[in-house]
Amino acid sequence: ESLHSTIGLLGISAGSLLLAVHFYSLPRAAPLIPSTALGVLLLVPSSLLVYAGIRRSLRNASLFLSLCLTISVFWCGYGVVFILGGQGLLSDTGDFRNALVPGLVTFTLALLIIAVVGFLCREVILAMVASAVSLASAHEVATHYSTAFGSSAVACNYMIVCLVGGYFALGRILYFLTKEKIALPGTDLTKKKTHKQIQSTSGSMNHFVVTGLILNMLSASVFGCRLLGVTGKLFIGQVPWLWAAGVYQIGVCILSYRAMDVLMATFFGFTSILKFTEGYCLLYPIWQAEEPSFSTPFLVVFSILFAVLALFLTLKSPVDGLYLLFYVAYCIALACCPKGFFEGGPQGVDVAIFVVSALMTLIHLYNVKASARIPTGKGAVKALLARSSFLKLREGADLHTPYLGYSKYADAEVLGYACSVLASFAITMTGDPQAPLATVVIPWVVVAGGILKLLGGSVAFSRGKTLESSAFILYAVMWIIWGLTRYGGLYGTTRSFHTAIGIIAFMPFNGFIVFCTLFLNIAWFFYSLAFLLIAVSFLLDAIHALPAGYDIAATLIFGLVSFYCFLSTLFNSVFEGSCLPMGRPIVQLSGMGGGMTKCLHLPARKASSVKRIADILKNGGTCGIPTDTVYVLVAACNRPDAVEKAHHSKRQAQDRPMSLWISSLKQLEPAKHLFTPLLWDFMEAAWPSPISLVVPRGEWVGFLGMKDSAKYVGTPQSIAIRIPDCTVTTHLIDLVGPIVVTSANPTGEADTTHHNQVYAKLGDKVDAILCDGPSPENIASTVVDCTKIDSGNIGFFRVGIIPKSQVLQILEQVQKK
Repeated sequence: ESLHSTIGLLGISAGSLLLAVHFYSLPRAAPLIPSTALGVLLLVPSSLLVYAGIRRSLRNASLFLSLCLTISVFWCGYGVVFILGGQGLLSDTGDFRNALVPGLVTFTLALLIIAVVGFLCREVILAMVASAVSLASAHEVATHYSTAFGSSAVACNYMIVCLVGGYFALGRILYFLTKEKIALPGTDLTKKKTHKQIQSTSGSMNHFVVTGLILNMLSASVFGCRLLGVTGKLFIGQVPWLWAAGVYQIGVCILSYRAMDVLMATFFGFTSILKFTEGYCLLYPIWQAEEPSFSTPFLVVFSILFAVLALFLTLKSPVDGLYLLFYVAYCIALACCPKGFFEGGPQGVDVAIFVVSALMTLIHLYNVKASARIPTGKGAVKALLARSSFLKLREGADLHTPYLGYSKYADAEVLGYACSVLASFAITMTGDPQAPLATVVIPWVVVAGGILKLLGGSVAFSRGKTLESSAFILYAVMWIIWGLTRYGGLYGTTRSFHTAIGIIAFMPFNGFIVFCTLFLNIAWFFYSLAFLLIAVSFLLDAIHALPAGYDIAATLIFGLVSFYCFLSTLFNSVFEGSCLPMGRPIVQLSGMGGGMTKCLHLPARKASSVKRIADILKNGGTCGIPTDTVYVLVAACNRPDAVEKAHHSKRQAQDRPMSLWISSLKQLEPAKHLFTPLLWDFMEAAWPSPISLVVPRGEWVGFLGMKDSAKYVGTPQSIAIRIPDCTVTTHLIDLVGPIVVTSANPTGEADTTHHNQVYAKLGDKVDAILCDGPSPENIASTVVDCTKIDSGNIGFFRVGIIPKSQVLQILEQVQKK
């Protein structure tokens, strides 16, 4: 905990020292640190601050996180601007000022808000750092507009940051060297950390919202400053701020999924698209003389998506929902202006977004840190819906629990479908083939259809949705390649042939996905089938054989299907029931999807899950559980009905009898006299391990309470018994008692090495599965024949993960003993 805070403040001190040296030497003819070198060096502490902010300490969670990430994005954009200046790209009079001022204005206000909240919440060190950097930025803005303000004032503020950071670092070093005996005031992070504070910061609250709002201020500032006359023009020098904000916004989107906040994560995904597009538009002088035009249908659809998201976010927080309406207005303003970001209407909305984002930053940051909260209307809509019998909000600890086991991320399918809608409507405006870059299409298709769809596919994969993630990733690659090739003007007669070959190669993969979706649900079948129509339109366009209107029809069909999937997923993630269902599988196979309605999935990392599995076993259920080798199917020994059910559910073969597992030899202690001393010592030496010992059947079986279930375990002459080397499994046996075990797969099939495979093979035949991801090993246990051990001989029914030599070595050591 201390390490991350120390790294963060030392990173701020290092960057401040660089800037202090730079501004002290600025009046000289040649600055001490060249612009390019300064820009590159600033990127280093910027990276450190990202690490320290994300790996934040518990006590300073929200404020420390916001401070680190805010200064990180500030220095990232600031550094790139210096690099551009050093490379001669900001050569005109006033270019450096026009490039720097929008970012400096934003961070002056943002850091001032963080400082105010820090002082109010008695986080003095963080507040001093934020206020010093804020004052430095304000002084720097002043130096650009008046020669009366010298750069020494900026340097002095950065030196204050260096001194505060050095004081903090000294305090932490003393605290460590003196073994917690000496702690300078304000540097002891371990005290005053009450249970209430830990509880409030480690819950489901999304601490990354503040950073996302500050990034919205940054992009709005670029265009708002132009409208208000603070800057003289829009040009390439402001692109670093916009693209830095876009990159960090995608990071905030991912971290919001990590915080299980689907709605805000989707919103930040949408705003990242706008930021990348804004930066792309400012690069237009590189390839053409005139400002680019915008696609009206796309922006209308974008405004509809923002409006739908605002409606659902209002259910959680009315203030956040109203905030999103400013982006609805922004998209409408863009749609009404042919030149988009370059016209006064959208820039006026940008000024409003800047002001409102600053206000929202203050509200969110203060409400996280302070005990008295600014009212945001949370719970008001929830109270109204509580009276409704038709709509009921989803709540509870398992709100974001995936169907297949555990995941660190919430479901990103909402964003994936929304990006499909955006990408499809973006290409409804074909533009001029002779000047494809004259219309803004590339960022809509590449960022929305490509980058964010890859993000959605990756998150879907982490949640066990293999088919959905494969489709998202495949479609994302297709959108990126086609968007850059077709709308970047990269293909002529020769390249179009190569493009056609690539599309033809893609189509069998999509055909396979269409086939697989027959077993998933109706909505996904039509979604993948509609993309096949898109791929056909791409192919026909590449070979110059596209019928008039076909591409528009294909994109409209795919866009509407995607919009339904977006609404359905969003609705079902917020409300209970399925008012907008995705549909049932078109083809239902035995054993596939059966677990969707019957089989519980419980994460093995939770003690409560193990207890729940134990209760199911005690009540006569059968469960799939992880072990030290592969997944197994288990039932309680003292429940003959459950043992019989397990025997029949996997079509157990007579030549592969079920085995017996215990958690400790103490469970066999009452029957110790029934085992030979050599066999007992061998069991004691061999366990716990992935070694199953086949021992003679005897009266000791009765001591385990097996009763009528004994006929299903082992053979009339012997029984295989083992103590697994797995904490979860042995804890479960401690709760239930001895269990009967068999591999979690139908007889004759391969062993299951992931809980997904248990679902696929036995999902409709077991009562629950304890999910722990991939098995630690892909090989089953070694089965040793100990029926003749007293004669000094042992045999091997199966050599698994433990080799023969190791087992024989154990036996030799026991015999010597």
